[in-house]
Amino acid sequence: MKYPAILGFADILPELDQFDTIIDARSESEYALDHIPGAINCPVLNDEERIRVGTMYKQVGAFEAKKLGAPIVAHNIARYIDTLFADKPREWKPLVYCWRGGNRSGSMAHILARVGWPVVQLDGGYKAYRAHVSAALESPPALQFRVVCGTTGSGKSRLLETLDRIGAQVLDLERLAAHRGSVLGHLPNEPQPSQKMFESRMWDKLRRFDPARPVFVESESKKVGNLRVPDAVMERMRASPCIAVNLSRPNRVRLLMEDYQHFCADPAALNGQLAHLVQLHGRARIEAWQQMATGGAMAELVDQLLVEHYDPAYLRSIDRNFVQYAKAEVLELSDIAESDFVAAAKALHAA
Repeated sequence: MKYPAILGFADILPELDQFDTIIDARSESEYALDHIPGAINCPVLNDEERIRVGTMYKQVGAFEAKKLGAPIVAHNIARYIDTLFADKPREWKPLVYCWRGGNRSGSMAHILARVGWPVVQLDGGYKAYRAHVSAALESPPALQFRVVCGTTGSGKSRLLETLDRIGAQVLDLERLAAHRGSVLGHLPNEPQPSQKMFESRMWDKLRRFDPARPVFVESESKKVGNLRVPDAVMERMRASPCIAVNLSRPNRVRLLMEDYQHFCADPAALNGQLAHLVQLHGRARIEAWQQMATGGAMAELVDQLLVEHYDPAYLRSIDRNFVQYAKAEVLELSDIAESDFVAAAKALHAA
């Protein structure tokens, strides 16, 4: 094969995991919005440089813009070869892409090929990859979802984490979305990804599952924080067999106190989130809950939130949205120790 080889995503996909490095040659802001999972960012033009060249293109013309951009691109690629790629052997096989598979990835692929590396350039670039992801999520693989259901604080997320750790197939949408899926679900110091990045992460998980084995997933709503679960994936989940996790309310309070310690340490942040519930519960009730938070009555507050907010909402939605919930397999958890979740996960994994 002659290098750089220029291949479409359909041709690359079967070999995608065989590349030694996937190089995203776009700017840092383009990369941050979304990228092929596992790719590293090596901008041939960073954000500032791209603006300079783009402005020259619009105000003066293509030739002058290319004359301005060429030495910048060459300098940046040389720097990557001199640092990131200096120790790569002759057999090192990178995949390079940019926005449309044009000048930026073409420049890098050409130079890497001239060095002697068997480089592949993605024809159509990120746009071709993104089109594939969108189509794949509109028609997801026929997987055997087993939906883990349960009221807030019943340990669904811990159970999924344990299942994943012991080798079960798990689609943890909350982990992919960096959100716990409720009004209090924002994770401190971890912003949610873009919608496109969330979908990339989901696509990458789905494509790796063995259809002959079950995939455990939580009974999420259509949105996880600010992110939307693709309709076709949600439809498959809602039609799937369910597992109903039962845990006593005192243990649920204990579990939530452990999982939401950041709110215990920062009542003002908690009160800010509680303010979003005024429309549902009225200002007087929210102010009473906020006073509990400020006064340190966290366990009492959590218990009231379960009884008055979370449990009624769950009971209103679960039967309506998950059609097989009425015949769900019941999983009783007696406590919230790690050993309890390991035992439960092993029983589900072996079934």
